[in-house]
Amino acid sequence: MILKQIINSLLETDLYKFSMGQAIYHKFPTYETIWTFKCRNKDVVFTPEMVEEIREQVRAYCNLRFTEEELSYLLTIPWLRTSYIDFLRLWHPRFEEFQIEAKGDTGLTIETLGTWLNTSMYEIPILSIVNEVYFRMKYDYAELHREFEERLDRKIKLLEDGTYNTSLFSEFGLRRRLSAEAQELAIKKLAECKPAFGKFVGTSNVAMAKKYGLTAVGTMAHEWIMCVGQGNHRHNPAYSNWYALQAWVREYGVQNGTALTDTITTDCFLRDFDLTFATLFSGVRHDSGDPIEWGEKILAHYEKLGIDPKQKTLLFSDGLDFERADGIRRHFDGRAKIAFGIGTYISNDTNVPALNIVMKTTFCNGQDVAKVSDTPGKGMCKNPAYVDYLERSIEWRMSRDERHR
Repeated sequence: MILKQIINSLLETDLYKFSMGQAIYHKFPTYETIWTFKCRNKDVVFTPEMVEEIREQVRAYCNLRFTEEELSYLLTIPWLRTSYIDFLRLWHPRFEEFQIEAKGDTGLTIETLGTWLNTSMYEIPILSIVNEVYFRMKYDYAELHREFEERLDRKIKLLEDGTYNTSLFSEFGLRRRLSAEAQELAIKKLAECKPAFGKFVGTSNVAMAKKYGLTAVGTMAHEWIMCVGQGNHRHNPAYSNWYALQAWVREYGVQNGTALTDTITTDCFLRDFDLTFATLFSGVRHDSGDPIEWGEKILAHYEKLGIDPKQKTLLFSDGLDFERADGIRRHFDGRAKIAFGIGTYISNDTNVPALNIVMKTTFCNGQDVAKVSDTPGKGMCKNPAYVDYLERSIEWRMSRDERHR
């Protein structure tokens, strides 16, 4: 490796990987998946040297193992069980499950192939490695970091002088961070910050939550709905949310309950988010589409079910900065509990545009899977015919009156 090792602990991932991982271990241990990397930036090219560095960084990551101290920390998270922790004691990443090549439109292709139990764990470390390798090898990193710190200090001042009220917010920037060093600096300074309004409560990065005594934040991602709902050949994919929510409740009951709404559109999600699910889940997360329109739709749904929205949490996590978060908070103030997950704006804000990179599940059990979100273009699937089938399935379902199903 040219650079220092980027991922130094298997805790250096988002909490929802463990939340989903436990449910996968108990409910879907035999599911097989393929994950595919995509860089959405049109002007980004990875050099062969970068690709080789990414490969060697992944190889180093695959040599890591959980320590007993790390496993003991995971047991402090109320919904993680000893059976899963015992599995993690034996688990490790397998380099044989990675395909990393210097080709494609951006000069980099990555796929991971194996059990869902394994490949799910690779997404966040891969994205973190790709980001840091790119910015350290493409630019004057010292200059980028200096600018990052200056911008971070200005943001913190705006929180402390009361310019923005972001209510409760967490840092969600691990996958697109400038570097491990930059993310840790941001978390450390935010943990020490004293906002005039609102509060910094935690981070999705489990390693950083452990180190700084913060709340580790995260429940489910799109992969959960995609694989549970679409990975079984007998399922109608328009009912993906019902299958996924049902499996989640069987694993966690009323714990760990923030549901993600936009995997196959929020409108379709609400068809399945009935009184039982809406009561059991403590809230819902926004990740695409207009946040105000989405929030109004969710509040109306709660009210229709006879649930007081003030007892539920609306968690916003799509492309936020402090100004946008403050605007959303003002709009919904007093009508529900409001929280924010803020990523790239905290962990990778410089004069160089951040990479728009993703790692998505593209196959489950030999079958195409896809996301049809509330924002056009955020989905990713290798087979346009399957996306068309999924969209027609959703259309068919939305055209039916299901009040008496």
